[in-house]
Amino acid sequence: MLPSALRQLGTTSTVVARRCYHRPSVAPKPSLNIKHIRENPELYSQTCLDRNYQHQKDFPHQIIEKFDEWKELQRDARTYRQRIKDIHKTLGTIKDANNSVRPHNDTELLQQARQLKLKIASIELAEDGCNERIEYLASSLPNLTSEATPIKSAPRLLGYIGHPPAHPASTDDYTRRDHVRIGAEFDLLDFTSAGTTSGWGWYFLKNEGALLEQALIQYAISVVREHGFSIVSPPSVVYTHIADACGFQPRDQGGEQQTYAIAQKEEGAKTNGRQERNPEKSLTGTAEIPIAGLKANVTMSETKLPLQIAGASRCYRAEAGSRGAETKGLYRVHEFTKVEMFAWTARGKEQAVFDSMVAVQKEILHGLGLYCRILEMPSQDLGASAVRKVDVEAFFPSRRSKNDGWGEVTSASICTDYQTRRLNTRVKSTSSAQKSEFPSTVNGTALAVPRILAALLENGLTTLKDDLEDERRKGEEIINIPQVLHPWMQGSEHIVKPREI
Repeated sequence: MLPSALRQLGTTSTVVARRCYHRPSVAPKPSLNIKHIRENPELYSQTCLDRNYQHQKDFPHQIIEKFDEWKELQRDARTYRQRIKDIHKTLGTIKDANNSVRPHNDTELLQQARQLKLKIASIELAEDGCNERIEYLASSLPNLTSEATPIKSAPRLLGYIGHPPAHPASTDDYTRRDHVRIGAEFDLLDFTSAGTTSGWGWYFLKNEGALLEQALIQYAISVVREHGFSIVSPPSVVYTHIADACGFQPRDQGGEQQTYAIAQKEEGAKTNGRQERNPEKSLTGTAEIPIAGLKANVTMSETKLPLQIAGASRCYRAEAGSRGAETKGLYRVHEFTKVEMFAWTARGKEQAVFDSMVAVQKEILHGLGLYCRILEMPSQDLGASAVRKVDVEAFFPSRRSKNDGWGEVTSASICTDYQTRRLNTRVKSTSSAQKSEFPSTVNGTALAVPRILAALLENGLTTLKDDLEDERRKGEEIINIPQVLHPWMQGSEHIVKPREI
């Protein structure tokens, strides 16, 4: 459930860290709810503390201070403008006794008017500075937090999908089920060659591994289409200001690189004799970004809502993590394929769309036969744009020593009007003459290939038993392929080791 202040007045703002790129004039003009921040400074300060945005906790009060400074400048400007009007009256026309008009020339008054105009110009510059600072402070605040979200760092268990694995819980079995070992022995994964071509954090999918990627994509798309999602194939390159509007920053608060920037000429075309800068571009970390941008600077009819779109795309993450057991193999990589769900919905209708997305995630993971748990994520785990986030974690036998084997495979978030305010996405009512409003957005992972593939390899590994017709294959390891993927695996039900690698 959304907090009452959020339900009544909407949300604000955006980015987590200081903007470290140039926002071009072609970027959508944000419409942040500054008034709501000024009226609820303690709410926003507490939200920053709850979500570990320590640097931003004083920003709401700084906004009030800057707004008071702006009001004082406005008062001064009004006073000076009135004085100029008075001078104009004096310098205007004075009628003599014969009703003729002659100019009243007063050098001192003219000089006063010129000085007042200079003061007004200086005030207007100061006002612009105040407004820019207020926008920066507001855009640096995270979204508000749902009442359903646990505060601080511990998630809340909501339930499970599937059943615990039947294979033995032993160290030897966990080692045997490491997807890196399985991928090498079945000739499905090649990290060594990828290290030569691209570096650590990249990989080759080979043979049935590559086929499984395509099968997973098609399976996820088939499920989301059944639930009414339209399908798009989005670009993998976006303007950095579009990513920023969605809450994705080039660097996190700790300064770690989050996204890949694309090198290009800084200078662009000349406009009216002025040299423009080329808008900066980045590789997308998720299809959420270009899909959200699909409706930037667009006003939709309310009859279109909820508008649900899903897309498969390559995703790029610079922060793949340091080398170690918890990030090895496919678990944390720089590039991967993901099917993403995204929706615009009317304010107050977010929960129904959110529940629907989580249900789709459950259906997909249940169909793959994976054992998963569903978590309500705590405030410190929410991204800047989200008011609520639910994660689904699958069981990875090889990660038993880390978090009891659980690892995130999907997430779903409610972002209210955080993104639409930044992207200038509006909705117009067809039944009234009310002003257009900012719709809410909801997003969720349908399927991210690498981790799901790793989970399928680790949980699908099995040993052939005695009751097979071919006794020579007794004790041979195979990987069972979930039945829902068979249509895209050329009818194969399992993967066997190649005779030679």
